[in-house]
Amino acid sequence: MADEVVRYEVDGAIARLTMNRPEYGNAQNSAMTYALDDAFYRAASDDDVAVVVLAGAGKHFSAGHDIGTPGRDIDTSFDRRAGLWWDHVGKPGAQSRYAREQEVYLGMCRRWRELPKPLIAQVHGACIAGGLMLAWICDLIVASQDAFFADPVVRMGIPGVEYFAHPWVLGPRQAKEFLFLGERISAARAHELGMVNRVVPRGQLADEVTAMATKISAMPRLGLALTKKAVNQAEDAMGMQVGMDSVFGLHHLAHAHNAEVGADSLAGHDARSMRDARQHDEGAGS
Repeated sequence: MADEVVRYEVDGAIARLTMNRPEYGNAQNSAMTYALDDAFYRAASDDDVAVVVLAGAGKHFSAGHDIGTPGRDIDTSFDRRAGLWWDHVGKPGAQSRYAREQEVYLGMCRRWRELPKPLIAQVHGACIAGGLMLAWICDLIVASQDAFFADPVVRMGIPGVEYFAHPWVLGPRQAKEFLFLGERISAARAHELGMVNRVVPRGQLADEVTAMATKISAMPRLGLALTKKAVNQAEDAMGMQVGMDSVFGLHHLAHAHNAEVGADSLAGHDARSMRDARQHDEGAGS
């Protein structure tokens, strides 16, 4: 299992999915995204599994999308599942970017959100940009005291990560502050804003999540599924689905603009340059 990009383990009624690229902060390449998809389907189809936990191996939950590791596989074909758009490989410009991100980010995240079993994010360390998507599709988020959250992609000229749940998770004004500044917020601040359910010491994180999952697993299966559906439908009635669709178009307008006026769709940034820019901002603010 050490070589698997996503580890799948079952303990009683709890399935634990662990992102397993610790040397890269669990940055999401497509191999990881499709492995997560396999794991969610596996948990959904197992009648003995009542609750699913999503965690990350190593120092961080997830540092976001893979924008610069040796395992970056943006030009690799996979078996498309989240929609009927064409394979992005070999297509020019927006035909490639839009089709790929519609599949591996927005489409898959929306489907995972509808998993008819409670899903708990166990977050420690970094939860950045694409990492937020994975936490936000979960029904509950339990964070360790050392966890932090950020979506710094406005620095690239892009209005937030593809699964644009910010206004619903944070509220409109806090969402704007979060995006405009691109700063990290602590687990404690995320709890104050209602984004995180519980914050516990790092050493107690796994036990807290397991205790919560065990208690939830005793509830009736249909009652849990219908309750989850009820809350999700209420969010959608407040405009979340159509809001995401509209912002996804703006997201790709930004990509296209970057590619037209600059070197690439990310405004010339990679993981290193984003890190250096953050460190510069933190130094200037001290």
